[in-house]
Amino acid sequence: MRIPIEQLAAFADAPFEGNPAAVCTLQAWLPDSLLQAIATENNLSETAFTVQDSNGYGLRWFTPRCEVDLCGHATLAAAKVIFDQAPEKTRLRFTTRSGVLIVDRDGDRLRLNFPAQTMQPCPLPEGIVEALGATPQCCLMGVDMMAVFATEQCIRALIPTMAALAELPGRGVIVTAPGDSVDVVSRFFAPGIGIPEDPVTGSAHCSLAPYWSVQLRKTKLQAQQLSNRGGRLQCEVQVDRVLISGRVQPFLKGDLILPSAAASRWQGSAG
Repeated sequence: MRIPIEQLAAFADAPFEGNPAAVCTLQAWLPDSLLQAIATENNLSETAFTVQDSNGYGLRWFTPRCEVDLCGHATLAAAKVIFDQAPEKTRLRFTTRSGVLIVDRDGDRLRLNFPAQTMQPCPLPEGIVEALGATPQCCLMGVDMMAVFATEQCIRALIPTMAALAELPGRGVIVTAPGDSVDVVSRFFAPGIGIPEDPVTGSAHCSLAPYWSVQLRKTKLQAQQLSNRGGRLQCEVQVDRVLISGRVQPFLKGDLILPSAAASRWQGSAG
């Protein structure tokens, strides 16, 4: 069995920036256990799997540990692979666990149309100060926990304890502040799902953009994620949707090769 695979960096303006994702284009869905095994072997924050269908493309995302409901950077990477294969297309329709997602091509940028995520203020959770090594101004809770700080330097200086972060509620923890040269800066930690610190997290900006849109009184935001690799995103809030755009840098392509006996075993476990 050979499975085409590409690795690309999303939200990257140059090589070795942004968030790497693997993209596997399939003829039909394989057993979940095989998809998870491939993602675990890739050991990237996400591996995306796509299958073309009558409505566009099915799309699923796996971390090294589990399948997730929404992933921005791997969606951007998957769209780049498909746009390169079909240069006449300017819009893609993906069916996912989070509903239908649209990706548009705008010059050298790709634009995600994602659902906005609402967050509610909450008391500082027990253990968050110890986990982050600093006290946030406030916390909000949604799919993720969000801790708000006063300055960009606060975000850069954080040295969190991953084991303690994994005990906090939510998918992961977003830390954020107003930026010095951009509107919003952030970092994202999700050790509970196998991602200690994500380089650039498109889905986190489904929460970040609506929050900062209200705080800064603007609907268009320039955002930067302050991981070691770093990445830049353009966000626009439109009622209950968030448009998130960035560039994608291809890195490598090839084939995954599974020996016949192993492929037969996995295929036999389908259903």
